[in-house]
Amino acid sequence: MGKWKIGILVDNLNLGLEAGIEKAAELGADGVQLYCTGGEMSPGAMDAEMRKAFRRKLESFGLALSALCGDTFKGFFDAATIDAQVADAKSFIDLAVDLGTNVVTTHFGRFPKAGDEAAWKMAIDALKTIGAYAAEHGVFYASETGLESPEDLLEFLEKVASPAIKVNYDPANLCARGYDHIAGVGILKDYIVHTHAKDYKRHGDETPLGQGDVDYPKYLAALEATGYGGFVTIEREAGDNIVEDVAKALEFLRGF
Repeated sequence: MGKWKIGILVDNLNLGLEAGIEKAAELGADGVQLYCTGGEMSPGAMDAEMRKAFRRKLESFGLALSALCGDTFKGFFDAATIDAQVADAKSFIDLAVDLGTNVVTTHFGRFPKAGDEAAWKMAIDALKTIGAYAAEHGVFYASETGLESPEDLLEFLEKVASPAIKVNYDPANLCARGYDHIAGVGILKDYIVHTHAKDYKRHGDETPLGQGDVDYPKYLAALEATGYGGFVTIEREAGDNIVEDVAKALEFLRGF
């Protein structure tokens, strides 16, 4: 048994919700992450009793809920969708509380140009509102790394200045775009509350874990040096044998 709490992003398994959770338990994961933006896991599809029953089901498998993925892929820089984004984020936070996790992951969206002050202010104000709601409910609302450099993300987080607005660190997304995925850990260390384990060839395609350019020994050592104690959740979005790749990824991570 390694030192890390290892999760699996169940939706990637393409087995459906129930079978996916069963497979995660069978593979020996410590927890699961689940999308909550649609289907049977969306807030509108789960009444209070269903939420209690689902929580009991996870517990019966010995699994924790590492995080909910509340990423609508719309971001926070579009005036046409910003009100819905804030409302959705609050509903995902409520669901997280009921299901027993304190992390909801998302993407802030592609940063606008420096001169677009209206878009920047809109996003900062929206995230301050979400952050206040998340803090009130004991939840972190965490943006995944990747579209921007760690330095630029840190600058934005400091402008939002909410203790509940955090980071879901994905080293592969940074690596794929040529950013320093090791140094980024130190830059964002005060904000990391959840992480993904994925691998890429730099400026290329996703690979099985350990076969790309993410330096996992150095990355996990850097993560450990920050005192991080959360989940490392396997995300495998491509490939012909995803379940097999995830099983091997879990074994790979157990070696650290």
